[in-house]
Amino acid sequence: MKTMTCKQLGGACNHPLSANSFDEIAMLVSKHAREMVANGDQAHIAAMNEMRQQMTSPEAMQAWMADKRRTFDATPDDK
Repeated sequence: MKTMTCKQLGGACNHPLSANSFDEIAMLVSKHAREMVANGDQAHIAAMNEMRQQMTSPEAMQAWMADKRRTFDATPDDK
């Protein structure tokens, strides 16, 4: 199990998320971000808009995801 913050995963806050795999933590941060945006959180709206600007092509999206996966892989396991 690894724990990362929303911000480490491209979001806007220090809300901790824990998962056993990158795919699992990606789903958790996506759900968290959607909830925050639905609640009108301006920091999360800005982070989502910035992410969208960076993902202008399938290749850009894959590169962004690969970077976040490397960050997850480098994060130490929880103790």
